[in-house]
Amino acid sequence: YAESLGIDTDNLLISQPDNGEQALEIADNLIRSGAIDLLVVDSVAALTPRAEIEGEMGDTSVGLQARLMSKALRKLTGTISKTGCCCIFINQLREKIGVMFGNPETTTGGHALKFYSSVRIDIRRSTQIKDGDTVLGNRTRVKVVKNKVAPPFRRAEFDILYGLGISKAGEIIDLGVEVGLIKKSGSWFSYGDSKLGQGRDAVRNLLNDNPELFEELETKIKESLTAAKDDAKAAKVAKKVAAEISKKEKPAVSA
Repeated sequence: YAESLGIDTDNLLISQPDNGEQALEIADNLIRSGAIDLLVVDSVAALTPRAEIEGEMGDTSVGLQARLMSKALRKLTGTISKTGCCCIFINQLREKIGVMFGNPETTTGGHALKFYSSVRIDIRRSTQIKDGDTVLGNRTRVKVVKNKVAPPFRRAEFDILYGLGISKAGEIIDLGVEVGLIKKSGSWFSYGDSKLGQGRDAVRNLLNDNPELFEELETKIKESLTAAKDDAKAAKVAKKVAAEISKKEKPAVSA
């Protein structure tokens, strides 16, 4: 299944540690070695501290996981920056008790991960993609809630199909409609003078079965997006030049 999603299983290492301390030590050692490019911790909510595992079910363990994450991230942050390894922490949502106003949702593991992370992404399932009664995948919504390396708060939507991963054909449809290359009228999609099909599923199947049409649309979408980016950059430069000229031409006011 992993191979069908495009994962190179020959270069994939899977570790299933006994507790949170062991998991984060393994992560630290792997990152320090410089032998890996990507490390995924799945998930922060499952990083159970050793004291909690060895204790009784009724024992109080307030803040154990938060302290564990805070200590681990102080060590990992420097190592990650030196080795260039990309470290992804998958987390889960919980609800705060007694919150009447504002968002009651929060993530496990305390605040340290929120502060140390360069990028934080909120991923949610939107709707199911069906063929009759068979569920093929999910429409997924993504929001960048923190970003140190690019503008934050950007949003995106895409299709995730079971056994295939993110649908590139679905992206072509969405971007094609966005740039005006593909026209949408009701549930019908058309390209130029020809109709592509009725409904996203039909158009997605058509694109997957016609690689030449797929490649043509992809090339034109890239050209359109590049042109729009260049136009925006040119407009920004022109505005800056105009402001400088206006500043120079402004008459001096004598006291």
